[in-house]
Amino acid sequence: MPFEITTIRSFSAAHQLVLYDGSLEPLHGHNWKVKVTVAADNLDAIGVVMDFHELERSVDAIVGPMHNCHLNELPAFAKLNPSAENVAFHIATALRLPPSAALASVEIWETDGNSAVYRPRAHKPI
Repeated sequence: MPFEITTIRSFSAAHQLVLYDGSLEPLHGHNWKVKVTVAADNLDAIGVVMDFHELERSVDAIVGPMHNCHLNELPAFAKLNPSAENVAFHIATALRLPPSAALASVEIWETDGNSAVYRPRAHKPI
């Protein structure tokens, strides 16, 4: 898809990964950064992929409830280990977009140097 727009949001939250042996790592927090990129084959009637403010509101509606929380305690992570990969997956699957736009990727940074990316196999609305 030739056109893309991106919004970057942030939130602070703690988590504990369930390790390979079933134990929990120590509780710790991150200042998470979220980058959501949306794509389209064609621009809409006003010449945009979608309204930036609408994309921001959509991402904020998902990220807002995670701010200042312990991710393990949220319903979204009842059956998902709250890894950066699964945080990206959660945001991707919860995001609602207009029919003309498709999710290209969700990238999550736990730290300035470490990120994880979720990309749907095909650019189509989730």
